[in-house]
Amino acid sequence: MQKFMKQIINRLSALRHLIPSLSLTFVGIVLLSLGVAYLFIHAYRTVEGLPEVVWWLTLQFLPRPWRGILLLVIGLLVLAGGIWQLSGVVVIPRPQQVPADGELVLGYDRTHRPRRVVVISGGAGMLVLAGLSEQVDRMTCIVPITDPVEYYYRASGLLNQPNVYYVVPTPEPLDVVAELDDGTLIDVRHIHLHPELAERYVCRLYLNKESVPPPLTRVTLEALREADAIILGPGSLFESILPNFLLAEFAEAVRSSSAKKIFVCNLMTEPGRTSGFRVADHIRVIKEYAGLTPDYVLVNAQRIDPETTRIYAAAHQTPVYLDPSDYEEVATLPGDVHGQRGVIIEGSMVIEADLSAAVIQYTTSLDNPLQSRAVRVLRHDGQKLAAALIELMRRM
Repeated sequence: MQKFMKQIINRLSALRHLIPSLSLTFVGIVLLSLGVAYLFIHAYRTVEGLPEVVWWLTLQFLPRPWRGILLLVIGLLVLAGGIWQLSGVVVIPRPQQVPADGELVLGYDRTHRPRRVVVISGGAGMLVLAGLSEQVDRMTCIVPITDPVEYYYRASGLLNQPNVYYVVPTPEPLDVVAELDDGTLIDVRHIHLHPELAERYVCRLYLNKESVPPPLTRVTLEALREADAIILGPGSLFESILPNFLLAEFAEAVRSSSAKKIFVCNLMTEPGRTSGFRVADHIRVIKEYAGLTPDYVLVNAQRIDPETTRIYAAAHQTPVYLDPSDYEEVATLPGDVHGQRGVIIEGSMVIEADLSAAVIQYTTSLDNPLQSRAVRVLRHDGQKLAAALIELMRRM
């Protein structure tokens, strides 16, 4: 009993900053009530022919002392309930003075814990999402089955990031074969080594017949089961994202997870892999191999300048934009009070946002390693992408 009373006192103590305001409010309500009561008495005594319902509403069937006691009891119960509910609200005293050029920003949510996310991508994509790790409770990076060790070291810069965990889906790497539209069969990791295949695209992806799929690691299954969001990308669609879905157990674990599935679409098509692909084509391929439709798809809205477009065109790459012919319907994003809209494509909510940044990249060759040249390339901006993902998860 003593412990119970202590809990009540501790909860009600949260209202100590509101005592002056509540007292003034209470006095105002009492005065309003007296004014209404006097008006009712005046109307009851002077107006003739009042309907019978007034007799019942004013409790005329009870003696006056009992009427007063009954209303006092009901009023005290309602007041106690209101104060009890108010005590469950976090009360933060406002500073006496806020600078003219300053802001007072409060954000608090008792009901939601920090999100747990799973990232399915390669090393480069995981590095792009490094900033996201500081905004979530746990970021589990599931590396591709083709070469888990290689992708782990590609993303080794994340080792110092908080809340980041690496998960290898299978104990041993597996060989993944890509069949291109011209019938070429090639290891999906080696397509970029053949410039003559730049204009081709992957029409089928499958495990090497000699590869025997081992069971998934326990930590992979746990991460997928406990995730609030599963992020596909950013990264190579056929090399970094889809290979894991060739394992039936992995695909089933992702489908059965209650997490929202978010696909980060590439900025550019990939030579020899996704040549000529639109946003809708990317979604259709995910549906084919993963057996699911992403809940949300993030697409870069920033238009690329002609010079950068020309450079990429020389490498058989084109921007991945939304094609109006693929629109199915327009929908409002959940939890958005401003009415921001997205478009539905292949059953996914597609959202355009500024996600890219132009960077200068220095390249060299094995023939002349001392000579390098600067190339202007387009990359996902880690901060912009993390902000877009956090905002999207906030609405989920």
